[in-house]
Amino acid sequence: MTAPESTEFDVVVVGAGSAGCAVAGRLSEDPTLRVLLLEAGGSDDVLEVQIPAGLYKTWRTRLDWNYTTEPQPGLDGRRLFWPRGKLLGGSSSINAMIYMRGGRCDYDEWAELTGDPSWSYEHVLPLFRRMEDNARGADRFHGVGGPLRVEDLRSPHPWTRAVVEAAVAAGYPRNDDFNGAALEGVGQYQVTQRRGRRWSSAAAYLHPAGRRPNLTVRTGALTTRVLVENGRAIGVEYRAGGRVHTAHAAREVVLSGGAINSPQLLMLSGIGPADHLREVGVDVVHDLPGVGGGLQDHPLVPVVSTVRSGTSLRLAESPVNLARWKATGRGPLTSNLAEAGLFTRSDPALTEPDLQFHFLPVKFWKQAEIDPDAEAFSSLVVLVRVHSRGSVRLRSADPTWAPVIDAGYLTDERDLEALVSGVEQARGIAATEPLASVLGEEWSPGGAVQGRDGLRASVRNTLESLYHPVSSCRMGTDEQAVVDPQLRVRGIEGLRVADASVMPTLVRGNTNAPTMMIGERAADLILGRTVDPVLAAAG
Repeated sequence: MTAPESTEFDVVVVGAGSAGCAVAGRLSEDPTLRVLLLEAGGSDDVLEVQIPAGLYKTWRTRLDWNYTTEPQPGLDGRRLFWPRGKLLGGSSSINAMIYMRGGRCDYDEWAELTGDPSWSYEHVLPLFRRMEDNARGADRFHGVGGPLRVEDLRSPHPWTRAVVEAAVAAGYPRNDDFNGAALEGVGQYQVTQRRGRRWSSAAAYLHPAGRRPNLTVRTGALTTRVLVENGRAIGVEYRAGGRVHTAHAAREVVLSGGAINSPQLLMLSGIGPADHLREVGVDVVHDLPGVGGGLQDHPLVPVVSTVRSGTSLRLAESPVNLARWKATGRGPLTSNLAEAGLFTRSDPALTEPDLQFHFLPVKFWKQAEIDPDAEAFSSLVVLVRVHSRGSVRLRSADPTWAPVIDAGYLTDERDLEALVSGVEQARGIAATEPLASVLGEEWSPGGAVQGRDGLRASVRNTLESLYHPVSSCRMGTDEQAVVDPQLRVRGIEGLRVADASVMPTLVRGNTNAPTMMIGERAADLILGRTVDPVLAAAG
């Protein structure tokens, strides 16, 4: 490496993912601010990124950090693959595009845990409405004219309608808007797409800002440490083009690397649990014990059935369908695979949903490591109220080494019991018309697996990740909190974290939209801007 090259900015944002694009895009709306956005990956101008149904084709490629957990004792020692986007848009460029905010109760809990009412549902709802451009129009819960396009699926699969009708017949309430008045129930998802194409955070926030002279975006730039002098972050060091560069930040450094990369970068910078840092040979800059702790993820268990007749999405990527998608933005390639969902409770005594089901008109097995080999239908049972916790730790002081990820799956027995109940409910829906006429035999867990003991073993053998890691830089006011409610790293001035890692708890549902909202909130905090929920609700 040659001598570092230095540049000057007001704000340096690390990570052009779901939150980072929102932070940089919003900050660059102020022409007086010089903003630098650093991304370790490359462009999102890739066909497999733009085609919704091609999402799993991006996994395990150069577009993916391609992480793997440590062996999980709760899963009989299995390691799980964790895809994370390594390109503009981050994981919003490789995810299933489900537009989901979570429940009112999630944000009210955040407000309680942080002691800050500005994280309550009524305070974050205006941020969701501001960022949204919903094809259904504006109302109390939704906005139009924002950067994030949200639409209904243009060509839903017939089995998707069948599973919704079956769940309603089985007694679950119909819900046509999971982001409206209530979360519980069954219905088709809205997606972050525009005319049948993926609409990532990069498409929403970054590309429209690309010509602003005060915004600099550098790809292929691996940030290796935050520079701290006298207790203040003054910039970052990063590698690009075979050279070491230094970017100075006159006002702030914002880490938006996600729940794996942000705690890793803090620890590489000497900010984290002091004993652990010394063990891997990192000089301690600030002892902050909570960094990398409290990791949470949504686990899923697939219930897969063969079908009596009909065609799944298995062969969706045919030349005919590709031509149709290019010409009209319609057809099976517009599918996000998980076209419908259900929120319900594993125990009727619970006051809020703790289970989410994703219904896929295709065989989804072993995290799409191999292409589907048969026509099948998948019900993914997801636990959205997780009690188990894991951690992120450094494997080496070398920033090119992947960190140690311990997801902690099923370390709390309550999670196992809830998932078993979810599998039982999935079976009940599969046995109900009109879905029952579509499905054949249950392939997994399989009809021979009966009783809760058998299902417990099956859950341990088949559990996978829904790729929603959060909370590894949790916000709060206790000693294990990493950032305060204003997203400022405790004990270091001029440094914030703005991504899914700051969530105090997992939301009930997919984490992409909440992560973008956190980016919006971070930009407001940096700009000193507040949103009055009463005035926002009034339009």
